[in-house]
Amino acid sequence: MRRFFLLLAAAIMAVAAHAQSGSFETATEAIAHMKVGWNLGNTLDAHDGANACPDIVRSETMWGQPLTRPALMTMMRYAGFGAIRIPVTWFPHMDNEGKVDEAWMKRVHEVVDYVLDSGLYCVLNVHHDTGAGDAHWLHANTDTYQQQHARYEYLWRQIANEFSSYGERLLFESYNEMLDRYNSWCFATFARSGGYDATEAADAYEAINRYAQSFVDVVRQTGGNNAHRNLVVNTYGACSGGGTWNAHLKDPLKEMQLPTDPAGSGHLIFQVHAYPNVKNLSSMRTEMDDMFNALNEHLVSKGAPVIIGEWGTANDGETDYAVRRDNVMAFVDYFIGKAKASNMGTFWWMGLTNGPIRSLPAFSQPDLAERIVKAYHGSSFSPVIPELDDIDHHYTISYNSQWSEANLYDSPFQLTTYKGIKVELAEQPAGNLQVKVYGESDNLQQFQSLSQTVSTITFNSSTLGSTVKRITLQYTQSSPFTTVVKRAALIKADGTEVTTMLNAFWGCSVELNVSTSSVPAIHSADSPTDDAVYSLDGRRVSHPKKGVYIRQGKKYVIR
Repeated sequence: MRRFFLLLAAAIMAVAAHAQSGSFETATEAIAHMKVGWNLGNTLDAHDGANACPDIVRSETMWGQPLTRPALMTMMRYAGFGAIRIPVTWFPHMDNEGKVDEAWMKRVHEVVDYVLDSGLYCVLNVHHDTGAGDAHWLHANTDTYQQQHARYEYLWRQIANEFSSYGERLLFESYNEMLDRYNSWCFATFARSGGYDATEAADAYEAINRYAQSFVDVVRQTGGNNAHRNLVVNTYGACSGGGTWNAHLKDPLKEMQLPTDPAGSGHLIFQVHAYPNVKNLSSMRTEMDDMFNALNEHLVSKGAPVIIGEWGTANDGETDYAVRRDNVMAFVDYFIGKAKASNMGTFWWMGLTNGPIRSLPAFSQPDLAERIVKAYHGSSFSPVIPELDDIDHHYTISYNSQWSEANLYDSPFQLTTYKGIKVELAEQPAGNLQVKVYGESDNLQQFQSLSQTVSTITFNSSTLGSTVKRITLQYTQSSPFTTVVKRAALIKADGTEVTTMLNAFWGCSVELNVSTSSVPAIHSADSPTDDAVYSLDGRRVSHPKKGVYIRQGKKYVIR
């Protein structure tokens, strides 16, 4: 293990030396080296509407994710991912002139370092400063550009100066999904009440190109390694042009211009996002064929490669992973195959490891994570995919009021997928807890009181209908109460079980407690045979405290 980390450190130093020499790799080379990527979503991009948020811990965790830790990035690296996109929302941490709060910039810097120190590529962006709604200050119209471009450029000047000495594994992304005054997805003026308007649409596309050019100009002006850093610019709304149901779907690609770059050719990247419907695999393949053809025809032909900075499924009223998982896996294989053949990078949006499980760290969708990396690296690839069952854990639920509920599972699924749920408590219940199952409508609910430490509840289709929307552990008394849940698991039709992650629904708090770990070895070769303890970045630790470490080539957790 020690020799492995020395080799890794040497490789990173070599990359850094190459970058410092001014001979940055091209955008095309960077995409090839990034392989498959993942988004650290709902984290540094979280926000509370138009409200400022000086509390950086609350800002990072307000959308249900734990504070990001270096071990998460190390886990992604060993799983086979090569890059992390860090969405960041800046406006809650900016003053009226656009100056970024020092504490927020420091935290963003820390998370970027977590990614780079793990040997991964990092894409850093400006995220929910754009998008739909009133909180966003960057919109795709030329009037807004005239009002805001100085503030936008000042923001990017601060970001660029913060990281000007960083090497080629750090990329900057201009803006996320910038929309017109009507919050139109798919193409400009799509959501206009009077229908498509050619003049206003042209204005929106002109604004996008101006923002993109401003971004490139201001980053290059900061000098240092930013003079040649690979930069990413997004189409209008990050629209990908997939589909044929409207003649204007390809307009965001056609109207996107490649900015003039003082660095010369080869250091710019176009980005789009893609969330197709996967209910019908034949239709999905047709749409994806059309999308990749359009990306090559209308973007790559302009002189820059493409990354799909977010991709996933449409989740058309349901959670595709829960109700049509086979289709999701088939989609992953097809999508990555098409992207790889087109030399395009891919960054899965946010799932895979979601919620408190990130702090272990482990994967909440381990089979999907494995499918993604194998779709890219090949079926013989052997990733390290730690999951919840690898780690000895339990939950402490503190109920504050009568009828309060903790989620045992909160994603919809069809009853053909799961037939029941098993709940294991640490102690015999006192007749004050019940499992509550929400059916396909609000008036269809199933209740079962718990009287044993281990209880199995079989779903009743005549009571629930065809779909379960949520399963909770409800407290029925009025006084505060605390209980410990050792495990909850959905039961498939064949009797196999899928462990769930618990979280608070309302009127309670849920704490995940980790006691020990038996996660498979991260790297079996070069593993030390002594009893020394190492941090996840390979440093020997004399007095380990609470956290995740490596000993004899395996990860273990000290509570």
